[in-house]
Amino acid sequence: MRQKRATAIKARKTFAVVVDGDTEVWYLQMLKRNERSINVNIEPKIPQRKRLSEQFEMVTELSRDYDKVFWIIDFDTLASETKNTQKGVKTPVQTFSEYRRKIKSEHDNVIVIVNNPCLEFWLLLHFERTSKYFSSCEGAEKQLKKHLKDYKKTQKYYTKQNNDIYLQLKSKLATAINNAKQLGCFNPDTPQSAISEMPLFFEVNKLGQLF
Repeated sequence: MRQKRATAIKARKTFAVVVDGDTEVWYLQMLKRNERSINVNIEPKIPQRKRLSEQFEMVTELSRDYDKVFWIIDFDTLASETKNTQKGVKTPVQTFSEYRRKIKSEHDNVIVIVNNPCLEFWLLLHFERTSKYFSSCEGAEKQLKKHLKDYKKTQKYYTKQNNDIYLQLKSKLATAINNAKQLGCFNPDTPQSAISEMPLFFEVNKLGQLF
């Protein structure tokens, strides 16, 4: 009996998710809380200082210990920092593009996910199919509030017992995935395109069966 238990534990997949904000962590925690049947251990990780280089380092280090590592990026932060970069200096967008290419060529168990502008756009896609580009997260959040009128970017709102963010949106998950797929994948040559690559997270290791 003990041997079977040990085998089951050993077979359990482990996912690490590197993010630069709290909302992604709360969202993933609620997914774990509500979808206990999935045989995956998901551990959100937030770098202490959240610099792009530190996120990249964390991603590469975690790739040695986890079956899959997801790096979820809010592109509005990179775009904003790029606007303030002095001429002749490598921009955060250029640096990220280099990291992304390096990951694709060297780490087959790492998946980079871009939300442009931010996670709120992914939440919005649960309610409407839109390709509108929001230059800031505030714009996406304003549109989202037309559907979630009481939406707040707080831990209390995201993790509310029996009405957390994942539970509120679960019935619309398939719609969000389809809407996001219609937008295609992130292209660094067209940074002003609305994108959510969150379907990649749900499709890996049959997580797509959740819907």
